[in-house]
Amino acid sequence: MHTLVIDGHPNRDSLCAALAVRYAEAHGDARVLSVRDLAFDQNLRFGYTRRQELEPDLLDAWTAIQDASRVVIVTPVWWGSVPALLQGFFDRLLLPRMAYDASGIVPKGLLKGRGARIIVTADSPGLYLRLTGNTAIRQLKTHVLGFVGLAPVAVTRFSPVKTSTMKRREQWLEDAASLGAKDAKRYLPAPSPALMS
Repeated sequence: MHTLVIDGHPNRDSLCAALAVRYAEAHGDARVLSVRDLAFDQNLRFGYTRRQELEPDLLDAWTAIQDASRVVIVTPVWWGSVPALLQGFFDRLLLPRMAYDASGIVPKGLLKGRGARIIVTADSPGLYLRLTGNTAIRQLKTHVLGFVGLAPVAVTRFSPVKTSTMKRREQWLEDAASLGAKDAKRYLPAPSPALMS
């Protein structure tokens, strides 16, 4: 699989869910993984003091991340962060010795060699988000994706959602499709030498 699109919105009828699907369809070589459809305990119950076995859906998600050359996170911004469902997914899946190595002074991401994209929706206008530090984007870009080695990380924001018109939302869906198509071209596998003769 070429690209994994992680839909982090709890509501299947959300704009985020539609953006994830449109991106993946236009990409052509992408799988949408909707976190809301996975059966797993969102709580890292023992922190890192005891092992918490990964449920089958999390094991499948981990395999999908490892197989992907690009990971796309689609999420709303809620309270300056991501929904608890998506945060729980990160807490349970991006573990030491799997996603990163914390044995040295500086932790080392173990998912290097993969690019990433963040697509966020928000009710707040972009100017407000920039003035307040874009906390959700900084968290995702630096403290989640960058921490586990994904780079470069592109960011696309659609806002404000609450006051947007249907026409505006349709444009955002078209924009997501354009991003998917562009990203697919950007990461095409190198042609086989036998085919180049």
